[in-house]
Amino acid sequence: MTTAGAPVGADGRARCDWALNSDDELRYHDTEWALPVRDDQGMFERISLEAFQAGLSWRTVLVKRPAFREVFHDFAIAKVAAFDADDVARLLDDARIIRSRAKIEAVIANARAALELPGGIARLVWSFQPESAPVPVSAADVPPTTPDSVALSKELKRRGFRFVGPTTAYATMQAAGLVNDHLRDCWRRPGVNDR
Repeated sequence: MTTAGAPVGADGRARCDWALNSDDELRYHDTEWALPVRDDQGMFERISLEAFQAGLSWRTVLVKRPAFREVFHDFAIAKVAAFDADDVARLLDDARIIRSRAKIEAVIANARAALELPGGIARLVWSFQPESAPVPVSAADVPPTTPDSVALSKELKRRGFRFVGPTTAYATMQAAGLVNDHLRDCWRRPGVNDR
């Protein structure tokens, strides 16, 4: 059953389509997605997880999130920035995470780049918050990128970040609450930042 584009789950609540794919996604949707993330460590985690998600399902990342948090020291930027070749080798041997050398090395490089940012990573990302965004009625109304995510991607790359293309940048903006892409009839939409 759907309510003007938002499917209704077993509990009778209308939600964004993707939230009904698994219990992990439902929990993430209901408790985290699109809520404002203002701290550097939280923002670094979102950017890192979205980079690992590239080409994979979000559920895959969520299932592995506890292990990611463990091996990346809860995404403490200074600790990750200090990782060396031995750490990369250790992570490549850890079956609990996504073992992509390019993505692992990108997270480390991104931590180093984040340390160089005056004001921090959260402040930089939030400087790309759009003035307003249309309210999506269905999943088809949610864009994969926006001019703001293209601009954020370019700025992050200019500052040495990797695996931060416009789609990944937009997914970070969604996850961190810069945009509210909960569908119009999703029960979570009123509870998050509507800018």
